[in-house]
Amino acid sequence: MKKLLFLFIVILPFLSFGQANKLYRKALRTVDLDEKIKLLNEAIKLDGNHLDAYFLRALTKNDVGDYSGAILDYSKIILNKPDADSYFNRGNSRFSLKDLVGAKNDYEKAYELDSGFIDALYSLACVKYDLEDYRGAIENFNSVLKIAPNFPNVYMLRASCYKELDLPKKALADYSLAIYISPNANTYYNRGVFYMDINYYAKANRDLSRSLRLNNNNTFAHFYRGASFLLLGKYENAIEDFSNALKLDSLDFDAYLGLALTYYKMNNFPKAKENLDRAKQIINTDNSSTSPEVYENTYWYQNQYYFFVNNIAEMEKI
Repeated sequence: MKKLLFLFIVILPFLSFGQANKLYRKALRTVDLDEKIKLLNEAIKLDGNHLDAYFLRALTKNDVGDYSGAILDYSKIILNKPDADSYFNRGNSRFSLKDLVGAKNDYEKAYELDSGFIDALYSLACVKYDLEDYRGAIENFNSVLKIAPNFPNVYMLRASCYKELDLPKKALADYSLAIYISPNANTYYNRGVFYMDINYYAKANRDLSRSLRLNNNNTFAHFYRGASFLLLGKYENAIEDFSNALKLDSLDFDAYLGLALTYYKMNNFPKAKENLDRAKQIINTDNSSTSPEVYENTYWYQNQYYFFVNNIAEMEKI
């Protein structure tokens, strides 16, 4: 009797392990995320050390937006058997919760465990950019480009870092390299916006025109090209672009302000006031305010301050 009892005690864990594996394999096959989590819950209940089940459940929880639950499952794996994939994926879940420091630490650990893990290195560079550690981001982007030199997004992100560090020549070189590698609507758009930032309006206009030829549904490209036309004194073109931006986004207060400024420059004061009032209705319900600070969150106030403030003061008198 004692021998039978011993056999039963020894065999039972193996039976549980086999059943847990069966549930895990079934979860792998199902596409229903709720069903997948349910099956994995059962598998983990039978075998609390089934790390593959924890990993798959974490991935699934992340997919359904349960980032905190995913983090708990990845942490269980890391506590028992740390690996680069678990750190990387936990970093992604933490990033989704805007825990940027936690994400950075996980991406660093993933790359430390696997120096060939380029996605971890790229994500580390991106989160450093979000944390405004631009020099650290550049260092990591440099390492990515040594492995994958034809990655246009990396050049554009590194260009953004150089821009924030007030290194415009290096930024421009990277935006141009991105276009050389992949001359598409996005790369032309990004260099066009950069040219607007450094007041090269004619060059910005050319890049934004190339971008719009490749993708005419980019609201921002229409707006920025409209701004370049306005600042170049080509008012009819500016009106067309600002109007196209508003067709794509009827709440684009910057485009309404662009129209107001353009019509004002054309001495069409009724149209200028009409569009100024529309912009103010979107920005601020107090339509009677004439303070420039009302517009502090607009492109015009932040990027074309003197041009905007000087003209808005006169428009407010209409």
